[in-house]
Amino acid sequence: MTTTQRAHLITGGFPPGSAAGHDMDYARLQLLQKLQAKDHLAVTVANDFQDIERWLLGTDFLITYVAGPYPVGTGNAALSDWLADGGRWFALHGTSGGKAVKSERDGRTVKKMVKAEHHQTLGCFFLNHPPLCEFQVTVTAGHPVTQGLPKKFAAQDELYLIELQDPGASRVLLTTELAQDPSPPGFGFVYDEDTSVQADGKTRVLGYAREVGRGEVVYVGLGHCHTGRTNTQSKVDASIDAMGAVPSEFHGVWETDAFAHLLQNAIAWGTARP
Repeated sequence: MTTTQRAHLITGGFPPGSAAGHDMDYARLQLLQKLQAKDHLAVTVANDFQDIERWLLGTDFLITYVAGPYPVGTGNAALSDWLADGGRWFALHGTSGGKAVKSERDGRTVKKMVKAEHHQTLGCFFLNHPPLCEFQVTVTAGHPVTQGLPKKFAAQDELYLIELQDPGASRVLLTTELAQDPSPPGFGFVYDEDTSVQADGKTRVLGYAREVGRGEVVYVGLGHCHTGRTNTQSKVDASIDAMGAVPSEFHGVWETDAFAHLLQNAIAWGTARP
């Protein structure tokens, strides 16, 4: 008799019910369809981390694609304990974000991300992303999630600038090169120091794996998608549109073979047990 495993999928924005600039329905459906292909896997679904401690009981694999929601207090502690006990967490895109606060800089109202306890649990902190652009992704290390991927592949996406919280314990899987953040004034989020760029002055980490006790987190910053109804961006890079016009519908890497393969790998990794 085959034992049924359980995966818990969190997709949603903040405030509750908001798309928060993303096509959450599309991302949710894509991930559910890939999870459905896995035999003997039961899936539960949530929009945020509310009562996550209840859902982690009996869960083997956690997948998150969010824009705003994050675990706090007892929920974050439960997530950390679950990882230490052998849980596997595949975190996508905006999972590295969380709370932003408004302030003023150079006479302009700006937004700045706030580092919180969940960033330590996850292992990274989101600073900003420039306008949508095309860039090259390099696979830098072998791991079940990157197995079979081409050494390099093109991505049209939000290039996430993330600060690793535990670099020594993080196995970098995906990188790109960007010497300076090209975000125009008033776009995205401000930060005091660019702690995303690596020692060579150009490498940016896009994905990593980090062991936590008997468990493991894999984070991948790729995955933006939006519709005309959910889009909140005002411009894109010329590599997306020569005039800077934002596509009314954008699925980016979700429509590429490389990302589809990465997601399949992630599900296989998350549900594999000795």
